[in-house]
Amino acid sequence: MTETTNGVFDLLIVGAGPAGLAAAAEAARLGLSVAVIDENPSTGGQIYRNITRQSAAGDPKILGPDYFYGTNLVAEAHASDATFLCEATVWMIQSNQEEPLVTVGVLRGEGAEILTSRHVLIATGALERPFPVKGWTLPGVMTAGAAQTMLKTSGTVPEGRVVLAGTGPLLYLLAAQFARASMPLLVILDTTPRANWLKALPHLPEFVASEYFRKGLGLLAEVRRSTRIIGGVTHIEAGGDGQLEFIEYEAAGRRGRFETDIVLLHQGVVPQVNLAMAAGCEHVWSDDRLAFEPYLLDGFRSSVRGVSIAGDSMGIGGALAAEASGRIAALHIAHDLRKLSDSERDRRIRHPQSTLRKALRGRRFIDALYKPAKAFRIPQDDVIVCRCEEVKAGDVRAAAARGAQGPNQAKTFLRTGMGPCQGRLCGLTVTEIMACQTGKTPGDIGYFHIRNPVKPITLGALSHLKGDSETTRLF
Repeated sequence: MTETTNGVFDLLIVGAGPAGLAAAAEAARLGLSVAVIDENPSTGGQIYRNITRQSAAGDPKILGPDYFYGTNLVAEAHASDATFLCEATVWMIQSNQEEPLVTVGVLRGEGAEILTSRHVLIATGALERPFPVKGWTLPGVMTAGAAQTMLKTSGTVPEGRVVLAGTGPLLYLLAAQFARASMPLLVILDTTPRANWLKALPHLPEFVASEYFRKGLGLLAEVRRSTRIIGGVTHIEAGGDGQLEFIEYEAAGRRGRFETDIVLLHQGVVPQVNLAMAAGCEHVWSDDRLAFEPYLLDGFRSSVRGVSIAGDSMGIGGALAAEASGRIAALHIAHDLRKLSDSERDRRIRHPQSTLRKALRGRRFIDALYKPAKAFRIPQDDVIVCRCEEVKAGDVRAAAARGAQGPNQAKTFLRTGMGPCQGRLCGLTVTEIMACQTGKTPGDIGYFHIRNPVKPITLGALSHLKGDSETTRLF
């Protein structure tokens, strides 16, 4: 276990996925006192979920070699002197402007505590992009990521007639994993816009030279052998009487319908920004990836002193890119804390930098090809966009028409972003609807103002707060 100086860690890492694990191993190897905090029962993050618990989900034939690559990374991190705090939720990050320390609020069980560190690395990964279509709140409609979580955690797959709908690499990876698990899909409704191929074409040579090309061709061929694929889908609507019963679609001007028990929706992933935004880190809108991403300085340092961001939290790049970015961030942090000289940092950083460049090769093609269609990001008036408060797209447009200038003003009219998910399932949709309605860019409209506590915490837990007594002033 990590030994701290006066109870102060050198580095606190939020997230035990590829970036967090790699950073922990690298930093601990250099003599830093390190703690890793994660909400899950075990380390690995979403990509390597449950990898330390080889259950029925741990079948190499189903999940594939990319999943089991994470075994070595997890082992490396756990072999270090880093401390791992699992089933723990970070509800606050606050940089101290008077001294170079960062306080982190952690909830474990029923108790809250404050940890202090010289530096914090946010490595919370990604979440699935909202996919608001008519009927997406019906029982029986879920995300593809949730289905993959079930597969990795317990080795279970959905029963009945299953339709997979959307766009992005995960769509075909999950379809292949289901086929290996002897769970045939009824159909894949691919919503990738035809026009995206022309936009992606300039990046094709780089993509062909990448690992994505070989793996993508293999996955596509594997899926085509077992599953019907309908491409060019421009409209999706789920329906049923209190429960999913069917899905309707339109492709090439023709409408179709499938009776179904389960629909899995997916149109890519975006960085998890709530924790970093609540910490005060500056974010900017990316037109290429249609998401807010943190503004980062050298070494993945954020705009807030003592806070760095790595992995998919800073931009979607996949597991290998996340691992490399975690190592790079850790080396820069060690240098800042005077554990490494300039020359030693530069020497050690060459390999992960090379790995990162290689891992990101081909991403521009993927970003362009799988950019979701406007119709699936900015829905019609009768579609619910905020599931927590049951707010429809038309309500958001009406708020903008009444003078709301952005998501935060819309929140006062509609309570959008105030439910349990704190805007994770509606934030991007609300921003894009308002931008379209007002004629502004999403960057000008902005995102919800995320405040601490960024995750729910009871007053009882706060009343028994352990740690820095000054932190209670934050509220």
